[in-house]
Amino acid sequence: MAEPDQTRRRIILLRHGVTEWNADGRYQGQTDIELAETGHQQAKAAARAIGTTYAVTRLVSSDLMRARQTAAHVAEETGLEAAYDARLREVCAGEAEGLNRAQILDRFGEVPASWEPYGGESWPTVAARFTSALNDVAESVATGETVVAVAHGGAIRQGLAAFLGWDPTVVTTLAPLPNCAWIELVASETTHGLIPSAPWRLATYGSGAPIS
Repeated sequence: MAEPDQTRRRIILLRHGVTEWNADGRYQGQTDIELAETGHQQAKAAARAIGTTYAVTRLVSSDLMRARQTAAHVAEETGLEAAYDARLREVCAGEAEGLNRAQILDRFGEVPASWEPYGGESWPTVAARFTSALNDVAESVATGETVVAVAHGGAIRQGLAAFLGWDPTVVTTLAPLPNCAWIELVASETTHGLIPSAPWRLATYGSGAPIS
């Protein structure tokens, strides 16, 4: 892989490492679950890969424990201190948190399109708050800066689509982001050819690093 242009403005969206609930297929939502030991290993490997590939200048994270612990490995690798933002949290799934898919289907008859009737959030609500956080990051990224934002799989996909101005249905075409995989967004500094460039573009999706 070619070395990235370190003069570009860049945002890396990193999903947290695996937890015991991830391994069991249980919906976590905003229940504050810690990383499993494998999750710590994943986070160390991702932090090493990101830290050696990009010139990381800033680190932000969801304030949920599994994201904070993942961010701590990035902080150790880069020498940066993480700032925490509750807007980067996973969707609140209300009554479904702690249940696996089979239990959800048994209880609700289907996977609901919104968790609002069950004490949680809708996906548009998640997309709006996540995008608000991303916009704040994007507006403050200077030339040559790379910001790493540690968050959660569902929220990242919803926030990514909203941030890039995609129709919400596009989210259904995105594969789930594996634990400790990341997405790279780059700013469009110039317009090439006759087609105007969006302010930010998706450069890579689902990059990862093997546990050594």
